[in-house]
Amino acid sequence: MNVCPCGGLPAGASLNECCGPALNNETWPDTAETLMRSRYTAYVLGAEDHLFRTWHPLTRPAEISIDPETRWMGLRVDSTVDGGPEDEHGIVEFTAAHVNEGRSLELHEVSEFARRAKRWMYVGPAYE
Repeated sequence: MNVCPCGGLPAGASLNECCGPALNNETWPDTAETLMRSRYTAYVLGAEDHLFRTWHPLTRPAEISIDPETRWMGLRVDSTVDGGPEDEHGIVEFTAAHVNEGRSLELHEVSEFARRAKRWMYVGPAYE
């Protein structure tokens, strides 16, 4: 069993048990955190279609492309505020390790999520 690229939820879960069904458009993540994890996994696996369909239409770019030179190495969820199955908004703070042009880097973001048609959507970086 291979652990999902997001680290698995629950920890150590396989891609098929974790983000795979969302990436295959079989299910929709039921929390802001699970949506964020599936989006991270989409970056790892090059699933641009998942990124497009989970990005809120009011904020998403016309086209989405993943940098093929970036290798995503790991995800850490730092905190969540709301974003549960009964919420309408949520915030997920995360750090994603990656390598680009031979340099080890970290992407840190506090992301905003909102429900649209009863589905969680990525809005963008949250600004306080």
